Amino acid sequence: MELKPIDILSKYYGYSSFRKGQENIINSIIDNKDVLAIMPTGGGKSICYQVPALCLDGITIVISPLISLMKDQVDNLRASGIEATYINSSLSQNEYLKILNDIKEDKYKLLYVAPERLDSREFMDLVKDKNISQVAVDEAHCISSWGHDFRKSYQIIPYFIKKLKKRPIVTAFTATASLEVRNDILNILELNKPDVYITGFDRENLFINIIKSSSKNRYLLDYIENHQNESGIIYAATRKEVENIYEGLLKRNYKVSKYHAGLSNEERAFNQEKFVKDEIKIMVATNAFGMGIDKFNVRWVIHYNMPQSIENYYQEIGRAGRDNEKSECILLFMPGDVHIQKYLIDVGIENTNRKKIQYKKLQQMVDLVHSNNCYRKSILEYFGEELKEDCQNCSNCLSEGEITDKTIDAQKVISCIFRMKRSFGTTMIVDVLRGSRNKKVLEQNFNNLSTYGIMKDYSNEELKTFINTLIAHGYLEVVENIGTRGSYPTIRLNDKSMKVLKGELKVQFKESKVSIVKYMENELYEKLVELRANIARENNIAPYMVFGDATLNNMTKTYATTKEEMLNISGVGEIKYERYGKYFEDIIEKYLIEKNIDKNEVIKIEENSSQDSEFFEVTTDKDLFEKLKQYRIKKAKEENVLSYMILNLTTLKEISGRYPLNEEQLKDISGVGPVKIEKYGQDIIKLVKEYTQEKNITPKWQEKNKLKLIIDGDNRKNSEIVLDLLNQNKNIDDICEELEISISTSLGYVYDYIKSGNSINFNLNLKKYYSDDEREIILNAINNFGENNIRKIKYVLPDEIKYESIRAVILEKYL
Repeated sequence: MELKPIDILSKYYGYSSFRKGQENIINSIIDNKDVLAIMPTGGGKSICYQVPALCLDGITIVISPLISLMKDQVDNLRASGIEATYINSSLSQNEYLKILNDIKEDKYKLLYVAPERLDSREFMDLVKDKNISQVAVDEAHCISSWGHDFRKSYQIIPYFIKKLKKRPIVTAFTATASLEVRNDILNILELNKPDVYITGFDRENLFINIIKSSSKNRYLLDYIENHQNESGIIYAATRKEVENIYEGLLKRNYKVSKYHAGLSNEERAFNQEKFVKDEIKIMVATNAFGMGIDKFNVRWVIHYNMPQSIENYYQEIGRAGRDNEKSECILLFMPGDVHIQKYLIDVGIENTNRKKIQYKKLQQMVDLVHSNNCYRKSILEYFGEELKEDCQNCSNCLSEGEITDKTIDAQKVISCIFRMKRSFGTTMIVDVLRGSRNKKVLEQNFNNLSTYGIMKDYSNEELKTFINTLIAHGYLEVVENIGTRGSYPTIRLNDKSMKVLKGELKVQFKESKVSIVKYMENELYEKLVELRANIARENNIAPYMVFGDATLNNMTKTYATTKEEMLNISGVGEIKYERYGKYFEDIIEKYLIEKNIDKNEVIKIEENSSQDSEFFEVTTDKDLFEKLKQYRIKKAKEENVLSYMILNLTTLKEISGRYPLNEEQLKDISGVGPVKIEKYGQDIIKLVKEYTQEKNITPKWQEKNKLKLIIDGDNRKNSEIVLDLLNQNKNIDDICEELEISISTSLGYVYDYIKSGNSINFNLNLKKYYSDDEREIILNAINNFGENNIRKIKYVLPDEIKYESIRAVILEKYL
C-alpha cells in the first residue's frame, strides 16, 4: 500500500480525521475481513468501502440499488480524482462497450452496478477472472424481507459471489436495520466470520419535531415562508397529496419540484437532478424519493403524512443534514394518516406474513407519535441502542411553544358528541358545533341541542384540527366502520372523555411554534456559491461535489487565500484544491481588497472581549503615501492588473501612518495577508525603512488588534462617503475611481439609502449603463425574481449584462 487510509482521506476527501467508527471498519476491510456496518444516514458509509478500495490491489464492485445513487457517487469520486464508473441501463451501447474495455484494462478502482446486472452472463464473463478485491453491498437492508425497501434482486448477490474465481472481501452497509434485518444480511450474504460494527444510529444534528395540534397546510406554508432560502424535502403518503402540495407551492412562486412513481423515469430523473444541483429548493415526494438522494445541504424534512414505519421515518429524515450541520425534521400528524397507511398496506402487500409485519411496524410508528417521552430515545431503543439521557433536541424534550388550557373547548366538543347519542364523523360534529343549517343537521334535529352553534368562533378548519388533536391525545376515539361504499371513520367517547366532561381531567395543549430562520446576507458566501455553481455546471456535476456548504462557510470565516489555509479547511483535499482552489482564492482575495478587510484582524480571537471597543486612529504621511502609490503603479504594470488589486488606497494610507518595519508588523495592516506579504512584503518594508531613515523618523509601533481603524479622522463608512460626495455634485464615476469601488456597489448604496425612506438632491445619468434592449431583458428578470435578488437576476441574464446595468434599471424607477 502506497498511502495509508488517513493519507487517502486527506488527499482525496479533504478531511483530517475519520468520523466515529470509520477507521475501525476500514482497518478490518484492509485486513481482509468481511464486514457488516450499520451506520446512520450521513455517517459516512461510502468512505468505509471507498478508502479500502484505494488501498487494496484490484477493483472494488459496489452493488447499489438506484441509477441516480450510482451516478452521484461516481460523479463525486471523479470530482475527487478517483477512477470510478458505473454500469446500468442509462448507458448507450457505445458507452457500455467503452467501459467494458476499460475494465479489461484495469482502469478503474471502483465499479458500481445494479443487483440485476449480476445475473447477466456477459457481465459475469467479464469480471469472474478479474482481481476483485472487495464486493461492497450498499443499502444492504434491501436483501431482507423484514427490510422496508426489500428487493428480490438483492438475493442474487450471494450466487454472484460464489461464481467468482476468487472470493473477494464482502462488505455490507446500511443505515437502518432492526435485529431481524441484521440477521438476514449476515445469513443471506453468507458473510465469513464478519466484523460487525454498529456505530450508532443517533443523528445528533437533527431536531425531531412531531406536531399534533396544528393545521397541516397553514403550518407548512408558514414554515416554508420562514425557511425559503434553505433546501428541504416534503414527504407525502400518496401521489395525489404530492400533486396538491406541489401545485399549491408552485402557485405561490416557490422553486419546487415533485417526485412520485406516477411520473416517467425521465421526469423523475430530471426533477431529482434539479434538486441535487440546487436549481430548485423544495422537493415534494412520496417515499419513492428515498434512496439515491446524495444531497448534503438539505436543511429540513417535513412529513406531511405519518410514514408506515420507524425505519421509513428515520431513513427519510436522514436525508437532512448530511453535512452534519443543524437541520430540522417535522412530522405533521393527523389521525387520518393511520387510515391512509392501513389502506396502502392493504392494497400494496399481498403476502399475508409481510402484511402482518407491516401492520406491526405501523403500530410502532403510531406509538412513537403518541409517546410523551424523548422521541430520539424511543427511536434509538427501537434500533436496539440505549440513550441514557433525554436528547434535549426534540419537541418532547424542549418546552418550545406556550401551554394553553383547552379544557372548556374540549368539554364543549365532548358534550356535543354525548348529546348526539350515536357516533358521527368529524364533519357532522363540526357542523353542529358551528351551527350549520345544512339538511342533514336539521333532519337529525341537532339544531335543538344545547351545544348547537356554541363554537362559532372557530373556523371549519380550526375546529376539525382541534377535534383531531383531541383524538391524537386520546381524549376521543376513532372507530372504523366498513360499509358497502368502503370504510368511514366515526368519533366516540372513552373513559378520558368522561373525566374531562366531569372536570376531573384538564386538557392542555402546547401550541406549536414555527421556527424562523432570518436569512443573513453574506456577500462573500453568495459569490462563492455562484462560482461553485458555474464550476459544477461546466463539469456537469452537483455543486456539493465541488465543495459543500459548510466548506464554503469556513472559507468565508477564515478568508482562505493560500494553499495552506485552504487545505486546513475540512472538505478541501489536495485533489480538489488543485482543481478548484485557485478560483476560490481569487474571489476571496478580490473581496478582501474591495471591502478593505484585514482577515487576520477578523479571525483573530479576541483575548479581552469584555473590554469596550475603541478607535485606532492613523494620520496619513502624505509623502510616504505618494511613494507607496508609485510602487503600486509599478507592480500593477508588471502584473498587468488594476492598481487596487495590488494594495488598496486605505491600506497604503495605513502603512504610511504606522510605518511597519517587519513582516510581523505588516500583518497588522488592514488588507495585507500572507499572499500580499509574500509578494510585496520585503519591498514595502524596505521602502518604509528608507523613508523613515531619510526623514529621521523613529516609529513607535502599536498593535491595532480588533480596534476600529480611523484614517485621518474620517469615521464614515464607504456608503456614507459616496452619498456625501454625490450630494456635493461629484461625478459617480470619479467617486468610484477615487474610492476604488465598483459602480454597482455605489448604485447599491444609493438604492439602500432611498429604500430607507430618504430623498436625494443629486442627479444620476443611469441610461449610460444600459441599452434599450438590455433594459427590456433586465425588467423581465426583475418581474420574475423581484428587485432585491440581484444574484438570481444576474444568473438568468446574458453574461455581457453587467451588475451596474441591473442596478441602474432598478434604481431608475426611484429617481
